[in-house]
Amino acid sequence: MSNKMKTHSGASKRFKKTASGWKCKGANKSHILTKMTTKRKRQLRGTALVKACDKPLIDRMMRVI
Repeated sequence: MSNKMKTHSGASKRFKKTASGWKCKGANKSHILTKMTTKRKRQLRGTALVKACDKPLIDRMMRVI
């Protein structure tokens, strides 16, 4: 019986591995959007790369060591 390391299930839903690092979605765009301006909602579209300082934490959660 092998002891495989489990990935952090919350992190696996939020981050995807790319050739240049990890990509993630911007926060604050899930609900209560009526009070937010159209410009703000538009700027929150799409994905962004994770900052270099956070990469070691995500690597550990996703068990990429």
